[in-house]
Amino acid sequence: MPEETPREITVTFSGKTQGNPGPGTWKAHQWEPVTDKQRTLRGRAEGTTNTRMELMAALKGLLHVEAGSCLTMIGSEYVVRSMNEWLCGWQANRWRKASGKRVENVDLWQALVEAVKKHRRVTWRTA
Repeated sequence: MPEETPREITVTFSGKTQGNPGPGTWKAHQWEPVTDKQRTLRGRAEGTTNTRMELMAALKGLLHVEAGSCLTMIGSEYVVRSMNEWLCGWQANRWRKASGKRVENVDLWQALVEAVKKHRRVTWRTA
């Protein structure tokens, strides 16, 4: 039986706050080029940071896509560089940076790692 072709989906994500910390919002926009199906997810939080909102946007964008898909994630330089360059080192160092300081927002980074595992391929690019 032939293997089913995975869905190709592009997710753009962003987050921001008024003040840092302060009230924040996040948004993830999903687009499936083959079907032109689109969906936008949004949320908000009080007393949060820009980074938490960016991570939440990426996480929600990943979680609301059918498992086994191929995703292109487009967002902030910080999240993209973290996923492409720093994440493996952080995990190897028990969520500590090269400086020895603990990585902030470990709960969201760990959730993001688990969400990525549910998909066939996830590629990270800056906007």
